[in-house]
Amino acid sequence: MSRSLLTAADRSTLAPNWNVQQWFNADDGLSLQQLRGRVVVLHAFQMLCPGCVSHGVPQAARIRETFSPERVAVVGLHSVFEHHAAMTPIALEAFLHEYRVTFPVGVDTPGTDTTTPVTMATYRFRGTPTLVLIDAVGRLRAHLFGRAEDLIVGAAVATLVSEADRGSAEISFHPADATGCTTGACSA
Repeated sequence: MSRSLLTAADRSTLAPNWNVQQWFNADDGLSLQQLRGRVVVLHAFQMLCPGCVSHGVPQAARIRETFSPERVAVVGLHSVFEHHAAMTPIALEAFLHEYRVTFPVGVDTPGTDTTTPVTMATYRFRGTPTLVLIDAVGRLRAHLFGRAEDLIVGAAVATLVSEADRGSAEISFHPADATGCTTGACSA
């Protein structure tokens, strides 16, 4: 069963800014404004989420290896909504080292309710892993909770790169096999 992650309204929605308290693998941090002109693949994860560790983080790394960094920016967002005491920035630094994560990773700013981080709430993430695709002009184009196959995600990223080359920005992202929390995702 195929379903679109986008509606007509999504194609005109600018991606909200991130609210990050600390960056790893990025000396000065990153903003969406700095990344304009490139397709942005934002991967929200938690280091203790099995679906993130087995699929999401490795997928983000493969995307970074596959596409030119001048064309596609891969950014991780550590959005902690559970096990707060265990998932500190110090523990995240060790995780990133052990899993050889080299793409930039921001630590989502904790929310005032202490359970939902600020960027997670702003983007309305349902949990982790969550994949967000932002086109070269800064528009939110896909928002996926759970797992999507590499081929489907790669095709969507390649289409966004092609659109940027043409100065266009229309895409339909239909991951027929994208799944939610029952197969490798942790719900908020």
